[in-house]
Amino acid sequence: MPSKAVVLLSGGLDSATTLAIARAEGFDAYALSFRYGQRHASEIEFAARVARAMGAARHVTLAIDLRAFGGSALTSDVPVPKHDRAEEIGEDIPITYVPARNTIFLSFALAYAEVTGANDIFIGVNALDYSGYPDCRPEYLAAFERMAALATRAGVEGQPVRLHAPLLELTKADIIRRGLALGVDYALTRSCYDPLAHGVSCGRCEACLLRLRGFAQAGVRDPAPYAA
Repeated sequence: MPSKAVVLLSGGLDSATTLAIARAEGFDAYALSFRYGQRHASEIEFAARVARAMGAARHVTLAIDLRAFGGSALTSDVPVPKHDRAEEIGEDIPITYVPARNTIFLSFALAYAEVTGANDIFIGVNALDYSGYPDCRPEYLAAFERMAALATRAGVEGQPVRLHAPLLELTKADIIRRGLALGVDYALTRSCYDPLAHGVSCGRCEACLLRLRGFAQAGVRDPAPYAA
């Protein structure tokens, strides 16, 4: 019987690739998405498409409204920064950072893993072609895994959850190549922080620019639609 794994799934390029990797490693994938008050809530629709196409055993979407806190361009009326080129993205933590988002998401994933009997959690964070978020770093992931071993019944009973971040040290181009090799249909994914109607990406937010640069470096056309 295949082992179970909880896979955090946003509907974007990275999380779709992570789901494909979990499936390729033989896991029954229990996909978990969040409707957290994000302005790009259309990503939930794409997450559902990806989960169906890639054979997730189950896909759960939780509603938690982080707009009550704000503090991010993704959960408030603060404009999403736009650029003409990926090279214009600064090194400071951007306003699109959602405070403690990955900690919140991983905590729910930890609870879901205990309930489903999963000993593994997959998350598609990346520490190379990313926006500088503090909760995408390897030291953060290692600390969360240590905490999880202390905070759960499974951990206390000697079966701590393993946290997998298979994209952590890959460039965006390498992620795309890995996903294509595993059969990921990137037309089902979107990565935009400020999308237009009908799933059209803006093409100028940091998420769009990093994605577009990745496809260009991989020598592959991005199948997502972009504003002219």
